[in-house]
Amino acid sequence: MFRTTLLAAALALAGAATPAFAALTAREAPPTVILVHGAFADGSSWSRVIKALRAWHVPAVAVQNPLSSLADDVAATRRAIAAAPGKVVLVGHSWGGTVITEAGNDPKVQALVYVAAFAPDAGQTSAQQGEGFPVGPGLQQLQDRDGYLSLPAAAFAEDFAPDVRRKVADVLYATQAPLKASALGEAVTTAAWHTRPSWYVVSRDDRMLSPQLQMATARRIGAQVQTLGASHVSLLSHPAQVADSILEAAGVKPAELPLAEQPG
Repeated sequence: MFRTTLLAAALALAGAATPAFAALTAREAPPTVILVHGAFADGSSWSRVIKALRAWHVPAVAVQNPLSSLADDVAATRRAIAAAPGKVVLVGHSWGGTVITEAGNDPKVQALVYVAAFAPDAGQTSAQQGEGFPVGPGLQQLQDRDGYLSLPAAAFAEDFAPDVRRKVADVLYATQAPLKASALGEAVTTAAWHTRPSWYVVSRDDRMLSPQLQMATARRIGAQVQTLGASHVSLLSHPAQVADSILEAAGVKPAELPLAEQPG
């Protein structure tokens, strides 16, 4: 009798809590955030943003782009999209913005987030998109070795990542991934921002991709804009703020979560 009573009570309690459990399940199944790095970096550049997103129980994975061509990077991103269990939010930093503009046409992609990034139109290259805007001091330091572009150590500290600790900038330099120069001349075939809601995180102190270009791009694609007093690597210097825009694009509202589930 005692066991029967306990079982009945447990079932009644479970039934009463069904709406809460349903809400919890909904919160535990947000879209997968796929993070696409830019030139002179790799997937680890998203490490702090991944930590911020996972604190809200949002799944996030970083693509490892070969940086050998637009087509190759788009293919790598599409493999990540295919592996995701449901809907996807694509996030692109710098050159990665061009990649998500092309890869974002996949039907699983529900939104795009650009972080100090290119966002060319159909038939336009990244190089063409930059025409008519100031050339950042960091871009003036580019080195071309066998058709691949890279940055010297001083440029990482002074231009690429001046608002992170010097030892972090040194690691970025040591692990940088050069970009094949010809990739900047490859045109986007279909621009996903025409059909997907977009967000743009502008870095006001960027010494790589000019803030003027970033603001003009955000307006052109009709993005919801967040501006940060950050360098080109806001994903490392301001990860929580970058994550805020991504959470918004993912439809996750941290303020509505129970206090016990919010990250400390």
